[in-house]
Amino acid sequence: MDTLALKQQLVDCIRMLERADIIDYNGHCSIRLDDGQVLINAGACQRSALTVEDICTIDMEGHVIEGNGKPPLEFHLHCGVYRARADVKAVVHAHPKWSTFLTMTGTAYQPVYAQGSLLYPVPVLDSPNSINNRPMADRLAATLGDRPAAMMKSHGAVTVGRDMVEAFVLANYLEENAYRQYMAMQIGTPYAFDADELALCREKLWTPALFKRTWDHFHARIV
Repeated sequence: MDTLALKQQLVDCIRMLERADIIDYNGHCSIRLDDGQVLINAGACQRSALTVEDICTIDMEGHVIEGNGKPPLEFHLHCGVYRARADVKAVVHAHPKWSTFLTMTGTAYQPVYAQGSLLYPVPVLDSPNSINNRPMADRLAATLGDRPAAMMKSHGAVTVGRDMVEAFVLANYLEENAYRQYMAMQIGTPYAFDADELALCREKLWTPALFKRTWDHFHARIV
């Protein structure tokens, strides 16, 4: 994709996350370009009415290279992940309700839903603080390790991917699993997938075609 197409994909991602109640007036997503620069939504933008004019290009220090706005204060989160993970090309940071409820109570994320099992285990950063400086960004990146997602105690979650589609879809799977886990806990003890079931889910469900199908499902709601 060219840069304009990537900006539009980033806009679509954020608008879909807002429609799904995963991002509200906060939250941000980014795409790393081949030259190491980063596309990210401006911190002051309206997520529900986002356009490509709200996307800025920054370097790894947060300096604006191109665009009308300033990056969010937590640009450090994105750049910290990119520094630590050469395989990551896109990052989603949001404040999803159900996932955050689990971290508020110290309840471990359990693989109770096939798609949600792709993210298991999900490490948790033991701090509610904003990731608005390099030490906190490095701390989050270390917590994330080589995983596709991490949660932050009483704060939110981050998902990463080889592209924007993957990071977006994993954010939805994470939150849907947390919702189902929470609701099942109101009745009893949820069933958690065992090791064999987890392996089968990853074999069958971690495919670009299925990620694209999920993306297209949500994308149809905003066009």
